[in-house]
Amino acid sequence: MKASTRNVRALAVRIALAAWTLLPVAALAHEEKGQAAGFLAGLAHPVSGLDHVLAMVAVGLWGAVLGAPAIWVLPVAFPLVMALGGLLGLVGMPLPGVEIGIALSAIALGAMVAFEIRPPIAVAAAIVAFFAVFHGHAHGRELPDGASALLYSVGFVVATGLLHASGILLGVAHRWSPGRQALRATGVGVALAGVYFVWRAVAA
Repeated sequence: MKASTRNVRALAVRIALAAWTLLPVAALAHEEKGQAAGFLAGLAHPVSGLDHVLAMVAVGLWGAVLGAPAIWVLPVAFPLVMALGGLLGLVGMPLPGVEIGIALSAIALGAMVAFEIRPPIAVAAAIVAFFAVFHGHAHGRELPDGASALLYSVGFVVATGLLHASGILLGVAHRWSPGRQALRATGVGVALAGVYFVWRAVAA
């Protein structure tokens, strides 16, 4: 088994274990409806919009295309910075152009996958972190009334990690020529969807 494959599987296991260890927290939260609602709402929010889903899966895909260390740096950088953006949204701090920023993230990340763009790892992490702020802010500002802000934040960070893991697992196909072509086509699709999201955000 090649080291890259072991790294991918190890990352997926770590993310799954992180989610698993948080399940008891969710179970205990059932004692207080606000806490349970917070965790479950946070868990569901990232998958409630196609723009979020595509961008977060694309982060994992791009990391897989770039290989180590990006395969774990990018999926770690995004949730960490997204949590900061979520805090800004929770406290009501305004951030201009959130929806457009989310839409542009799909275009940019899709293009990175489609054209297999390989910047230095610091630049790649900075690109991912920049867009993570917009995604996090959108999650944070939609905290349900009466829900636990902490568990809501934990929920959307866990969901984001799982979406990244999905992208990484799909990105394993990059090892084979047909898989590379399929991933590049997927990147084009994500970027085109981002164009639609931009149009929708501007027209709204």
